[in-house]
Amino acid sequence: MILLKNRTAHGGILAGGAGIIKHGENGKGLHSRWYPDTIAKRIKAIESVLHKVRFIHGDGFDLMEKYKMRTDAVFFIDPPYTAGGKRAGSRLYHHYEMDHERLFALCKDIRGDFLMTYDNAVEVRQLAERHGFETRLVPMKNTHHAKLNELLVGKNLAWLDK
Repeated sequence: MILLKNRTAHGGILAGGAGIIKHGENGKGLHSRWYPDTIAKRIKAIESVLHKVRFIHGDGFDLMEKYKMRTDAVFFIDPPYTAGGKRAGSRLYHHYEMDHERLFALCKDIRGDFLMTYDNAVEVRQLAERHGFETRLVPMKNTHHAKLNELLVGKNLAWLDK
């Protein structure tokens, strides 16, 4: 059901207020996000590594605390974009309130690795600098196809420069 909602919702947004695709890309409507062969290939690719993946419904801070000492634990963190007065996260998620300072402090304690994605906000870049993390801008397009930069945050992002 969630796959169906994601593929038919405007921008793939799952929040309650998200609308259904009307025109889609280049006027293709639903066909701009519904391509069964590709979706089937992606599901099969996920299935091939499913034994390595674990989804846990819970508090991300609790899980990070639990696994932060493991050198074999890797975290992908995509918090709601609410730092620096941004509102996108509050429009898109039910659980959007969070302590960004606490998140960065907790990431400092991670023994393994992490990659965080954030809105390119001054406050986020300052948090990253204060905690000794690297940042890189990566180009992206929003649901309106406007070109924006998203901020990646991590311990060592040299792999992006290759």
